[in-house]
Amino acid sequence: MEEIYLDNSATTPTDPEVAQLALKMMCENYGNPSSLHRKGFDAQLAVDKAREQVAAVLSADPRRIVFTANDTEANNLAICGTAQALRRAKGRMVVGAAEHASVGRAMDWCESEGWEVIRIAPNPDGTPNIAAFAAAVDERTALVSCMAVNSETGALTDIKALSKAVKAKNPKTLVHCDAVQAFGRIRLNPKAMGIDLLSASGHKINAPKGVGMLYMAQGVRLVPLIHGSSQEGGLHPGTEHVPNIAAFGLAAEKMDRSREKLWKQYTALKEELTEKLEQMDGVYINSPQNAVPYILNLSVPGYRSEILIHYLERLGLYVSSGSACAKGARSHVLTAMGLSDERIDSALRVSMGQYTTRQHLQAFLQGLEQAMQNVAKK
Repeated sequence: MEEIYLDNSATTPTDPEVAQLALKMMCENYGNPSSLHRKGFDAQLAVDKAREQVAAVLSADPRRIVFTANDTEANNLAICGTAQALRRAKGRMVVGAAEHASVGRAMDWCESEGWEVIRIAPNPDGTPNIAAFAAAVDERTALVSCMAVNSETGALTDIKALSKAVKAKNPKTLVHCDAVQAFGRIRLNPKAMGIDLLSASGHKINAPKGVGMLYMAQGVRLVPLIHGSSQEGGLHPGTEHVPNIAAFGLAAEKMDRSREKLWKQYTALKEELTEKLEQMDGVYINSPQNAVPYILNLSVPGYRSEILIHYLERLGLYVSSGSACAKGARSHVLTAMGLSDERIDSALRVSMGQYTTRQHLQAFLQGLEQAMQNVAKK
């Protein structure tokens, strides 16, 4: 039975060429970048090249890139690092209510440290309410955080418009963007878009798990969350994971090269998938119309998400009910959108990757129809 993987927003399979580079770095270029001998120098060159490759995707200065272990670390460094840097003048932070847990929990920590945190509900279709974000900004607001693409619904944020509205209220307010679902797939230019801090992760673009990055605009000051030596400008101390960093760089370069081609591919696939789903009785689309083409959230009221997921798994089809980090908990994103309990409890997320084909989506449609015929309603 062929396995059909449609959960690419959770993680992506590692590109074989990228995996080969990581293996080569482990077995041949295994030096510590901090060592003064040739092996260390070669490892440092590999890290420098990856930094340039990642920065190129953002049209950014490589010196503005800090490598981390994942997007969660990058988000925490951006948010909690800002809070620590400004701890003597604790003010306000503004965040979307539909953000990833790594942003939401970081904001919870800031709140426990005495910061005022304003959480902005999304519009009913799941898109960020830019006017509400701007309205919440005052002279005490240190940071605003809003993701570029929602990981559950694919809702797309006009980050440039959001930043413009925020900085019109307070030019000193930092804008943080969790771009984990956008990096490599959407053209991003933090400087042109008014983004001060931007985070991403390698395993969402066919690189191995265990590597992420944070873009920091010039002049932004963060306090490190862990303490050690001077790697990554002292913001992420510890010996660099050279194989994963090198792999991340290559994956970023490859994804950026194929970005326009993949966007057209995803658009065509999603249009056909949406049309077929809208023809099925009892199926509702939760993603907004302007969502990115590689994420589609739907509900089948009367059927529990977990049951449908495991039924489809028996057919070799892999989808999810939302963020993998939630581990099956009720979606806070769909809750923030105001959807009914039935829609939330029966939600499925189909997320495409570079290896997704029309035949894969046809198999999903057939599997979903079969599940709806054979699974008992709750």
